[in-house]
Amino acid sequence: MDIRKHNSSAWDRYVEKKDRWTVPVSEQELEQAKLGKWGIVLTPKKTVPHNWFPKLKGLKILGLASGGGQQGPILAILGADVTIFDNSEKQLKQDETISKQNNLGIKTIQGDMRDLSVFEDGCFDLVFNPCSVLFVDTILPIWKECFRVLKPNGILMTGLMNPLAFQLHEKNLSLIYKQPFSDIDSLPKEELEELIKNKEALVFGHSLTDQIGGQLQAGFHITHMFEDDWGGDNPMDAYFPAFIGTRAIKP
Repeated sequence: MDIRKHNSSAWDRYVEKKDRWTVPVSEQELEQAKLGKWGIVLTPKKTVPHNWFPKLKGLKILGLASGGGQQGPILAILGADVTIFDNSEKQLKQDETISKQNNLGIKTIQGDMRDLSVFEDGCFDLVFNPCSVLFVDTILPIWKECFRVLKPNGILMTGLMNPLAFQLHEKNLSLIYKQPFSDIDSLPKEELEELIKNKEALVFGHSLTDQIGGQLQAGFHITHMFEDDWGGDNPMDAYFPAFIGTRAIKP
């Protein structure tokens, strides 16, 4: 099946349902950002430390798979030159709406995060990629493309998911799936068919070798990281943090 097309439609549907990751920032949040009171996330709860960012004014930023009007508008109102690249047309429209309302100049492009050929080499200072690589079945091309489009000393910030989180039963946390997990290959046929029928996004639990080692293989130097959890919304929070945020630079 065409995973990209399916997940694009799934996220369009999530916008219609007002899923938490599709609700844009409020005017109040934008006003607070102007006063220096702001925070954006790569993972569910923990805000990215401000010292991970260089000076934002004039910085060319690619919000990779970052549609939804949540991170881009904050970065733009702080003075960055923001481009949002996302697989979902309706997620991109969230950024477009906020941008027009506030004259932020955000540019939006629809596409597959593994193919950034619309951008020239070395055209961005920072790539901001909230937890989204789980929605594609192969991720090594993502790191190669991010490396290519970044300038020397450019920064990649990305949200990752511990592959163990996909291998556990959601309620009793027993280990039931082998690594790497894939909705396509790991689920019983009837469960997969139900997901497709309900237009739910398909997910993939990539190994840490591909998620972190893949960044190193592409040429990045990882400088910082943190762990995060669901914020109490998942039983596994009591046992381990399911999410990882990383900051890497292109030498």
